[in-house]
Amino acid sequence: MLSKLKELFALPDALEDSEYRQQLAAAALLIELGKADYRSDARERQAIAAALRNGFRLDDAATTALLADAEAASNRATSLYEFTSILNEHYSDEEKFHLIRQLWRVAVADGNIDKYEDHLIRKVAELLYVPHQQFIRAKLEVLGA
Repeated sequence: MLSKLKELFALPDALEDSEYRQQLAAAALLIELGKADYRSDARERQAIAAALRNGFRLDDAATTALLADAEAASNRATSLYEFTSILNEHYSDEEKFHLIRQLWRVAVADGNIDKYEDHLIRKVAELLYVPHQQFIRAKLEVLGA
């Protein structure tokens, strides 16, 4: 009986892989940001795909698969903590800063930083223990580009 319960809640092999879990967590945060302003925008979706493709050096098929898994994870999520806790465990300060910069790139992709997008990035930065100075630096770097 216990073995049947373990099978029921077992994760697929890909999800058990630490690197994939990190990619999935980062992708889910990018997806969450894309939904933050309650509008679906093709430019933001393209920016998310580009961030994943370039950031993790994925081909198109792997990017599409990661996006699908991240969308499902985002829909199941009850909080951002389930994603940020994975990243806190494995990401360096530099990698966290890079993710905050990617979040800003997605936010500006449609030409407008919505107040909900700003709030979500601020919240993610706090959960990742990114200092406010770095949060602002990332925003200014993206806006200046």
